[in-house]
Amino acid sequence: MALPLRGRIHRFAFLFLVLGAAALMLLSRTDNPVVERVSAVVIDVFSPVMDVLSRPAASVKELVQTVRDLAHLREENVRLTRENERLLAWQDSAHRLAAQNEVLQALLDYQSVPKARFVTARVIGDSGGAFVRSVLVNAGTAQGISKGQAAVTGKGLAGQVVQVGYRSARVLLITDINSRVPVLVEGSRKRAILAGDNGILPRLTFMPVNASVVPGDRVVTSGHGGVFPPGLPVGRITVADDGVLRVAPFFELDRLEYIRLVDYLRIQPLVSSHTAEREAAIR
Repeated sequence: MALPLRGRIHRFAFLFLVLGAAALMLLSRTDNPVVERVSAVVIDVFSPVMDVLSRPAASVKELVQTVRDLAHLREENVRLTRENERLLAWQDSAHRLAAQNEVLQALLDYQSVPKARFVTARVIGDSGGAFVRSVLVNAGTAQGISKGQAAVTGKGLAGQVVQVGYRSARVLLITDINSRVPVLVEGSRKRAILAGDNGILPRLTFMPVNASVVPGDRVVTSGHGGVFPPGLPVGRITVADDGVLRVAPFFELDRLEYIRLVDYLRIQPLVSSHTAEREAAIR
């Protein structure tokens, strides 16, 4: 009697397991509080066992990740060592140039330019028209802003203050048709005028015919006119479809959120003491 009963149990065991699994699935879909409490108790009971069983797998995973990190660190160490060697070479060159520059400045009786004063303002509006390229910032005479100050971003020159209120100011961008900025090509040291035309790429005018410039050369301010100091980055040279040399500005108008208004107006052309003594003797 026991053997046939045991055979029947084995025969229907799989069916009983399938039905039990289906019943558990149906119960889990219901919002019965009793089922939720039972499920929570089961999870609490088996979570320590699952934690113990997962530790070997986690340990193997951490070991594999450690080996990968060691290989990556070795490659990174080689790269940083080479980069450090190059930086040390540049550092030695910079020290030599600084010492040479100091000696030459002493021979020329060079007077360094004083540090400029600046105020950082947020862009609160733009012209929105087809004929003007300007932005409105939330700083004015109350913050020491005055007409003619340079407007720069973290990447380079953006424009110049043309209108000032008590707590606001308007900045004329270098892409505006009324903008004229004395610049020079950083590589060839050729001077030109950056003229805006209300497009996204202002053009270079009064460039010497024999100027050896190539697309990609950096353009910086030349310092002529006394408004902008020399060396402010402006953009890179590009050639338009019409063959005209143009400059792609470093700043992006659609991402212009903050502008630094710098007071460079107090920077006057410098005269050495020897020149001043000769002019006094002539007088």
